[in-house]
Amino acid sequence: MSTDHDHTPPNFNRAFAIGIALNALFVGIEAFYGWRVNSLALLADAGHNLSDVAGLVLAWGGALAVSLRPDARHTYGWKRATILAAFANALMLLVAIGALAWEAIGRLLAPPALNGAQGNTVMLVAGVGIVINTATALLFMRGSKNDLNLRGAFTHMAADALVSAGVVVAGALTLWKGWFWLDPVASLAIALVILIGTWGLFKQSLHLLFDGVPDSVDPQAVQDCLLALPGVTRVHDLHIWATGTSHITLTAHLVLPQGQADDDFLKLANAQLHDRFEITHVTLQVMKEAFTQACAVPDQPPHHPHDH
Repeated sequence: MSTDHDHTPPNFNRAFAIGIALNALFVGIEAFYGWRVNSLALLADAGHNLSDVAGLVLAWGGALAVSLRPDARHTYGWKRATILAAFANALMLLVAIGALAWEAIGRLLAPPALNGAQGNTVMLVAGVGIVINTATALLFMRGSKNDLNLRGAFTHMAADALVSAGVVVAGALTLWKGWFWLDPVASLAIALVILIGTWGLFKQSLHLLFDGVPDSVDPQAVQDCLLALPGVTRVHDLHIWATGTSHITLTAHLVLPQGQADDDFLKLANAQLHDRFEITHVTLQVMKEAFTQACAVPDQPPHHPHDH
């Protein structure tokens, strides 16, 4: 017996379109000024920001996949694309962090000289980057609280705003004090901060890819909720997983020795699971006596012999 609540995430198509357009424009600005002042740093960062555009396109594709209707071969639809997009964004960020750290170590060992014209241009372009990346990140801030895919887009843009801010501060102090070692040290510090923020996104998206229980759901609390339903004496074969970054699915077997599950019972179960745990698709198999072989789950109580 299955019940389902539609849980369509907010539409962020406009946010993605604006973010991609702004960042594509910024790539062009960086590449042009990098070529004009012969700045390898700006040209390299233009390449990095091109990967940001790719990351936003990827996240947008994942978000659009949610609206595709299920079919006979894909009965849950294409919601998992949002998890794949979040995982890919996390991987891209980790690669970018590695490249940033590698470049910073190279510059720390051999700090490049920076003349006034180059320094001013680099800081000006980085300042534009702060504005564009911050504005793009803000477009996804609201959705990032509840959707891992949107959190990936937000983290990517916020990380780049932080890098651009570091470039401006380090560039100003380098020109003022002549501290050519400051830029690579600041880059390493920024890479560490981004790594801390990205690691959680990477772990959670990988966890969901392997059908792990979303972090927002306590499996024991869900089991207690089901056991508290009228007439239920036992819950087993409880499975909770994410079909998308904002869609949680549950299946379970419920033992009701003295009665049957009518529509009111199923509505109550579905409403409680939806309201308390944001579980959007519920399938319950109800029986008077357990007759199926339950899957072994370490943190569930052992089954009695008559349950097998």
